[in-house]
Amino acid sequence: MFRKSPRTGAAADLLVVGLGNPGEEYDKTRHNVGAEVVELLARRHGGKLRKQKERSLTDEVNAAGKRMALAIPLTYMNLSGESVAPLVRRYGVEPGQLVVVQDEMDFELGRLQVKNGGGLAGHNGLKSIVAHLHTQDFVRVRIGIGKPPGSRQGADHVLRRFSKAERKEIDVTLEEAADAVELILAEGLDVAMNRFN
Repeated sequence: MFRKSPRTGAAADLLVVGLGNPGEEYDKTRHNVGAEVVELLARRHGGKLRKQKERSLTDEVNAAGKRMALAIPLTYMNLSGESVAPLVRRYGVEPGQLVVVQDEMDFELGRLQVKNGGGLAGHNGLKSIVAHLHTQDFVRVRIGIGKPPGSRQGADHVLRRFSKAERKEIDVTLEEAADAVELILAEGLDVAMNRFN
């Protein structure tokens, strides 16, 4: 699965995938914070995310003197692996060079964690990626979106937008998540985990 693709020549130093659901009705919802971070990274580095045959929006940018591939799957969240597996082949990255930016319902709103491998915490996007890549040993940047209040179901909660106050808080976290990705690229995972965890 993880082999350098002959089609692209040099492999990317990092492939950053921001998870979310496609379509305007899901834009800026809790489930789409990962996609927002990749959009932010594209803006910071002059990238233009365009539709590609891997069922994703992608571009490559140069940052810290390295090649960073950015991608947002255009599949629904629970089918993310159908987009991520071909992207991994296209950019020729190893598991440790794949960074998945995702929402995390088990974390309070705005908490950020950089993590290598580990469990899936019931996240359907991660489950799909693991099913297609046959490994859990990729990097995650986890963004807390808070638990649903009262008896509201998790599935409804992740598809809701943030309140005005929450949006202010999450926007700060999204900038920090983008900083964390840049640090992983520039100085490595351990440095990023020490700084952001």
